[in-house]
Amino acid sequence: MNTPENTAIPGGYRELLRIAYPLILSMASFTLMQFADRIFLAHYSAAAIQAALPAGILSFTLISFFHALAGYAGAFVSQYHGAGDRAGCARATAQGLWIAVASAPLIWALVPVGTWIMRVAGHAPEVLAEEIVYYRILMAGGFLIPVVGALSGFFNGRSDTRTTMIGTVAGNLVNLALDYAMIFGRWGFPRMGIAGAAWATVAGSLTTAVYLALRYFDPHLHPDYAVRKHWAPDVRHLGRILRFGTPAAVHLLLDIGSFTVFVMLTGRLSGLPLAASNIAISINNVAFQPLLGLSMAASVLVGQYQGRGDSATAERAGWTSLKTGWLYMAAVGLTYAVLPNFYLRLFIGGENLDPDALCRVARPLLWMMAAWGMFDTVNIVLIGALRGAGDTRFSMVYSTAMAWLFWIPGEVALLLWLAARRRADMPLPEWTGDGMALLWGWMTLYVVVLSGGFFLRFRSGQWKSIHLIEPAPVLLPPRTGADAPMVAD
Repeated sequence: MNTPENTAIPGGYRELLRIAYPLILSMASFTLMQFADRIFLAHYSAAAIQAALPAGILSFTLISFFHALAGYAGAFVSQYHGAGDRAGCARATAQGLWIAVASAPLIWALVPVGTWIMRVAGHAPEVLAEEIVYYRILMAGGFLIPVVGALSGFFNGRSDTRTTMIGTVAGNLVNLALDYAMIFGRWGFPRMGIAGAAWATVAGSLTTAVYLALRYFDPHLHPDYAVRKHWAPDVRHLGRILRFGTPAAVHLLLDIGSFTVFVMLTGRLSGLPLAASNIAISINNVAFQPLLGLSMAASVLVGQYQGRGDSATAERAGWTSLKTGWLYMAAVGLTYAVLPNFYLRLFIGGENLDPDALCRVARPLLWMMAAWGMFDTVNIVLIGALRGAGDTRFSMVYSTAMAWLFWIPGEVALLLWLAARRRADMPLPEWTGDGMALLWGWMTLYVVVLSGGFFLRFRSGQWKSIHLIEPAPVLLPPRTGADAPMVAD
């Protein structure tokens, strides 16, 4: 009897959605948790909502290299799973976990670096004080993020995305509940404000890590994968993960780093445009976090089919993922364009936030997000597909060049121009939000241009010739009859 799984077209929509929907739900739960976190902080104080985004992004930027490097073991798991090498899946995951453990002291050593960055960013003193509190707590529990990345890579790479979904949703629910309790001082907790939001995030990450670890070391996996046997460091496998994972890690570090610089630069503008920008970015996460789940699914499918030596189906899976992402993003972008005030009103209620002024400044930013969303879908989804194939070097070089030689220099030039206009007492039109809309406009152009390169790279098919895992030995059946070799007595 045929089942939906074995009648699905390889690389088609049904197979994609079977793998993607738990990942999308996982990222959606994370998005809603972050969204609620920002709403809580917006109702707590204006300084808190202004501080949470830059401090949160900065902490993840400094953690992202270790997260991506440990998590890249999942790409190996995908290809080993496709090749039928279960021991390879366990060995790759073990190396990811060792990388995660080794990252802990390095992450803690970066705490002073981030503190210095925030001090030189030039933010208002009340915002800076909140940023430092939030950042230091997140960094204290930062090692949990690479641990989750390595463990989730094992389950996702084997198409068991449901386990990852359960662990992620559980962690996000813990985070959300503790946000409410610890920010406002409910259920016997003290009123901790932004510090409570940070500790709630760490508690949520710990919950996810513990759940995935218990499932990974569950005895039922041992007969097939021998995860308790293949736990030791393996120089050969570790070397391959470092070889292909390091470009992916550098790519993520520099990519998120460029966005962090953008957030820090916009922090030099006045309070209302900064709050509007941070709120608009928080709203944008509602759309783009689920797209990251779709990107993970594309990475899994492309990796599995590449591991089987079926590049044609791997390519089909990549395009299927992109078309699915476009359909989703078109629907979300329409709500940004038609119902911007619906999103913005959720954040109104904190001190010093004028509802009408906030909507005037933030509304054009939402319209721009609706416009760039279709292009950024290309970047998010196809980067995942290329990562699954092992094409990490191109992604690193191209993204780095576009971000640091095109986007950021343009933003700096715009800020200098805006400063010169202010010194000359030449006001800007009100719709620009003290220049924030111009800064976002340049970012929109960057996203559009960036998407063209990734689209052409995937279409070129150069990634098909990359060998992420060692070629499996070809085992020929024994010959019989007249074709069998003669053996002397």
